[in-house]
Amino acid sequence: MLAWNDIETTRQLFGAVLGMALFLVTAPKGRRWLARSPAIFLLLSPLPVVLPVLFPSAPSAVGFAQQTIRFLLLVSFLQSLLLVLFVSLCERVRSPIPKIFLDVLGITLIGVALVVVLWEAGAAAGELFAGSAVLTAVLGFALRDTLGNVVAGLAIHAEHPFEVDDWIQYDTNAAHVGKIVEINWRATKVITLDLAYVIIPNSQLAQASIRNFTKPDPWSRRSLFIVAPYEIPPQRVQSIMLEAVRGSFGVLDSPAPSVVTNNYTERGIEYWVRIFTTEFGQRDRVDGMARDRIFYALARNGIRIPVSTHLVRMTQLPAQVEEPQGNIVSERARRLRSAGVLGMLSLEQLEKIAGKHDERIYAVGEQIIRQGDSGTSMFFITDGEVTVSVNVPGKDQIQLRTLQSGDYFGEMSLMTGEPRLATVTAIAETRVFEVTGDSFREILEHQPSLLKQVSEDIHRRLVEKEEAVECARSQHLGQTSSDILTTISEFFRL
Repeated sequence: MLAWNDIETTRQLFGAVLGMALFLVTAPKGRRWLARSPAIFLLLSPLPVVLPVLFPSAPSAVGFAQQTIRFLLLVSFLQSLLLVLFVSLCERVRSPIPKIFLDVLGITLIGVALVVVLWEAGAAAGELFAGSAVLTAVLGFALRDTLGNVVAGLAIHAEHPFEVDDWIQYDTNAAHVGKIVEINWRATKVITLDLAYVIIPNSQLAQASIRNFTKPDPWSRRSLFIVAPYEIPPQRVQSIMLEAVRGSFGVLDSPAPSVVTNNYTERGIEYWVRIFTTEFGQRDRVDGMARDRIFYALARNGIRIPVSTHLVRMTQLPAQVEEPQGNIVSERARRLRSAGVLGMLSLEQLEKIAGKHDERIYAVGEQIIRQGDSGTSMFFITDGEVTVSVNVPGKDQIQLRTLQSGDYFGEMSLMTGEPRLATVTAIAETRVFEVTGDSFREILEHQPSLLKQVSEDIHRRLVEKEEAVECARSQHLGQTSSDILTTISEFFRL
């Protein structure tokens, strides 16, 4: 008859119950469900008592039942001890232990308990280890794919390339993107934007190139490509697009959105709009609402997104174009009149100058002239803003002044033939007229008084430059306004 009242069985039963109770008392919040494994073994332990009843004639039935009870109680105790050590104690000082580690250790403890019970039953140690080796080899061959998934799962948990709730791309197909909902000993489970439930073997993930859109930072970048007409200056389009996406759904202020010119296509200029969002699960909505805002912003500014068309025009060009159209020349003359010193010229004189020269547009950061370069022209600013700076050997670049619409620069090289004394850089989208020496000579012939004003400006700017670089004994500082006036007159043979 099976004896439940022997000391060894009672001790093991008490240990199993005490171990599970200790874990239930000390388990962190939300982790008590892990006690189901030792509880199952504990509840199964009374079942072997029916073996002697079912097989009364079997002489070994009682002994087998007794060893089975001890095995189940020992497994329950060891697994409860495992949970107390790695969950109740360790998780108080570190992040939760991944379930896959607990599962692997739990299976290992089952094997340990089986060896202990067999050894207590009288099995020879050599036979146990030999049998274990053979069993391990057979199981390893039969379960090689499963074991590969287990090892890969352990590696994933050790390296933490991703965690639950992370958004990842799990192979080279850009459409295979999903949110991780579970990582277990065999596979990783992902739910995609299409709400498809995908189960990926861990061994496959271990060999794949993983893109994590949630780490190391919670935001990810989205790219939008918008085409605008060639007729609209790029910096104006970029400014409109940038203002449009600010405040759009899911678009972060930091990192800030940005817009760059990406390509020149047959439709127009392609712009690359880059935005950052933490709403990766709603990335299609984030992209769509940003595109909507850009469309309406462009429409408000009279800019239509060009469509792909092929238009063939056959035009017979005149033999020679004598001069630009009258309305274009008049518009240029109007812009020139706003350029300070040219305001004293008549409209006819300005139109004559405008007919000979084109208006040039410079983007932010472009250098219009560079210090040390040769030059035979000067520039009149009709719109925008520039900075004037000089390079000093052994020192940083020094900014001298800022010029705006109505100002001019480059006059020293034009009037004296010397190299450029400074570098002029656009700090906003800037429109300038470049006037050559011949055209300026005509201007001086009509307005000789302009010569004195320009020479005084040159002298003032030279003084500012020399004072800025602390070269009081330089050659130009010793020149007076009258000296400069004489030099200019000789250069233009006036």
